[in-house]
Amino acid sequence: MEFQRVDGIWGLLAPERKPYFDRFIREYEAIRRAEGRGSQTDNYYRALPFEDRSGRFAGDWRIRAISFRAFLREVLEPFEGRRNAPLKVLDLGAGNGWLSYRLAQRGHAVAAVDLGVNREDGLGAHVHYDAGFLPVQAEYDRVPFVDGLFDLAIFNASFHYSPDYRTTLAEAARVLAPEGQLVILDTPVYHDPRSGLEMIRERQARFLRAYGFPSDALPSENYLTYGRLEELGSGLGIRWRLSRPFYGARWAIRPWLARLRRRREPAAFLVIVGGGAV
Repeated sequence: MEFQRVDGIWGLLAPERKPYFDRFIREYEAIRRAEGRGSQTDNYYRALPFEDRSGRFAGDWRIRAISFRAFLREVLEPFEGRRNAPLKVLDLGAGNGWLSYRLAQRGHAVAAVDLGVNREDGLGAHVHYDAGFLPVQAEYDRVPFVDGLFDLAIFNASFHYSPDYRTTLAEAARVLAPEGQLVILDTPVYHDPRSGLEMIRERQARFLRAYGFPSDALPSENYLTYGRLEELGSGLGIRWRLSRPFYGARWAIRPWLARLRRRREPAAFLVIVGGGAV
């Protein structure tokens, strides 16, 4: 089997798997283009996540920036202090690569894995950055790396796309070093699975109205619950540490407002860390 490097991106998605993902990639990219994601300028990408220079998604990037700072404070900086050497990091579901860029700026060796390769919102955006990382088109249930290679495996607003969390976590754990850590950022977490199911129905209805399709090409799990996380940890031998970044007072009162208005619980976004070194 022969793989190629095109426009700086290693194409390591198995040929027999491409038809499985074609519709997902096509629909995902159609939605992101319609939303106006991405830019033609280097400065836009290099400012992420701290500033959205397009002005279109400032609220979204505010959340991402808070999550990233929490990750730095609670995970990366302590790890850097213990290691005192560059880390090997796997960015799973890397999107436009902003997290890989931020980690590369700190001197770490980063592999960015994603299905999308377009230049605006996928791995092709690597051309906009001035710190290098390795862009790889692959699926994160079949990571094209040897066992025990990485110190950190990070799912940055991407874990919920997995069709089978157990398979995805087991594969990420496979490529982690013995003292490595799994990190899940910005995946919606609920107490009650019914809230997650309602969120899915709302989103699919919104996409159907706006784009003519519900964006359900993959049977993704779409959300986590605390119970599901405990079940996964028990089954895979992963010990979890959870922390809740402070996104502001308005964000903090959302659960109370939802109860008062008899609406489903809003999602929580946590910094979820798992592994033997937790």
